[in-house]
Amino acid sequence: MSPAGPREDFPDRVTLMAALAGRVAGLLAEAIAARGRATLAVPGGTTPGPFLELLSETDLDWSRVSVMLTDERFVPESSERSNTALLRRTLLKGRAAAATLVPLTAEGESPEAVLPGLAEAVRAALPLDVCVLGMGADMHTASIFPGADKLAEALAPDAPELLPMRAPGAPEPRITLTAPVLSSARHIFVLLTGAEKAEALARALTPGPTEEAPVRAVLSHGATVVYAP
Repeated sequence: MSPAGPREDFPDRVTLMAALAGRVAGLLAEAIAARGRATLAVPGGTTPGPFLELLSETDLDWSRVSVMLTDERFVPESSERSNTALLRRTLLKGRAAAATLVPLTAEGESPEAVLPGLAEAVRAALPLDVCVLGMGADMHTASIFPGADKLAEALAPDAPELLPMRAPGAPEPRITLTAPVLSSARHIFVLLTGAEKAEALARALTPGPTEEAPVRAVLSHGATVVYAP
């Protein structure tokens, strides 16, 4: 694995979330000033919620920002497991309601059935200006899981922008941005909290195949790890 990017440790999660929101807002503003638009990818789950809430309050020209999830469960938005619904409650409100959501799911029989339409919209919004990722205790990132059915395809340099993904321990199919999309973002952050994630990060930073620790795909491309206990 290539040398990892920087790591920034914060004394607590409140300080971390505020600092990350400020950093991301600044980078989005720079992208808008330089290119007229900005694209942001963010993780689902509950950990990034405070960061997203703070980011939604920042003074940006949100009408020039496209937002997408790094991955999504193939569930309706009415499901309590929908990350899209969570994103609407945490980020896409107030000032940030003016942002454009690039969806990673749609109604259909399967992820494969809806993928072509979703991929077209994602492709039009790339490259990512800022990508914020999480990491599981198993060292997965986005929905690129060790042991997933399309793991090798998602990690390949010529991977398509989006892939359906099924993995042991994942209750439903997923749709995920692939490693080349994530690692080619102009700015990458990996948001981690708690001792379990610190231990997983230490394992991910040791030499080994990316298939065993998919987060290595972004750590090797200079991602900044931001961590609080």
